[in-house]
Amino acid sequence: MTADLHALFVHAHPDDETINNGATMAKYVAEGRGVTVVTCTAGEMGEVLVPDLGHLAYDKDGGPGERRKEEIAAAMARLGVTDHRWLGGFGRFHDSGMARHEDGHAVAADVVPDNGFWHADLTEAADELVKEIRELRPQVLVTYNEFGGYGHPRPHPGTPGRDVRRSAGRRPRRTSSHSAPRTTSPRSTGAR
Repeated sequence: MTADLHALFVHAHPDDETINNGATMAKYVAEGRGVTVVTCTAGEMGEVLVPDLGHLAYDKDGGPGERRKEEIAAAMARLGVTDHRWLGGFGRFHDSGMARHEDGHAVAADVVPDNGFWHADLTEAADELVKEIRELRPQVLVTYNEFGGYGHPRPHPGTPGRDVRRSAGRRPRRTSSHSAPRTTSPRSTGAR
């Protein structure tokens, strides 16, 4: 494979790229394929699960966005990805947050910041991604399905690839969306 073959991965916020596609990205890099990751928000409203990092919570210190910026840089270096970009530049789109209903499914957060992605103009956000697509001309585009990959309660920052590629004036040769399986089966886990 050569660097003229390119894959573009579009993710909502830091850690999604590694959790969902880290092995694929590392494989593409090892094969000499160009890999670009576009991250839509810094995940400022993400849950802070480690008690020692509780000070990073959105309601205490504005959220873990700056720390996650460092973490994604380290993750990209570890995976060998040298082209990471923030949709529209770092901080252009702010994480909208989410909460969990008592039955466990994702619901909208009680408070969404005025600059949260949920309030962003979808055309404006898609135009930013279209710029990246036109520059990179990827053969493969990986992003979220219409449910945000894991049941996110509203349109997720990872705009569905097929629609964005059409907006970019290209007929998709190949697009992929990913979502977490609701159940575990031999087919969903790769076991045979």
